[in-house]
Amino acid sequence: LRVARTGPGRARTRPDRLLGDKAYSSKANREFLRTRGIQTVIPERSDQVANRKRRGRNGGRTIGLDKEAYKRRNVVERSFNTFKQWRGLATRYDKLALTYRGGVVLRAITIWLHELGDTP
Repeated sequence: LRVARTGPGRARTRPDRLLGDKAYSSKANREFLRTRGIQTVIPERSDQVANRKRRGRNGGRTIGLDKEAYKRRNVVERSFNTFKQWRGLATRYDKLALTYRGGVVLRAITIWLHELGDTP
């Protein structure tokens, strides 16, 4: 991951925030990202909430979740699912990365043409 800077300097390689689903809400994952200064947008699982509440004051604070940012995560998921509706990409039978990339580009073109529709 490299994001070019508008001015002089090296490209950024660290994201501002990480969007994830409940499967990645462990304490270890959150601590790993916190040490690197990356904001997490991951909701807590219900069992983690129950355990924290059961421990009372010793359970710690609730997780701050940016709900608007988490809603935008769905757009990325739906985009991946649109690509994977093509059987060749979903099964990943290609042996070479070059042919897989070609399939991704071809699928992107077909999605783009479908979205254009009847536009002149």
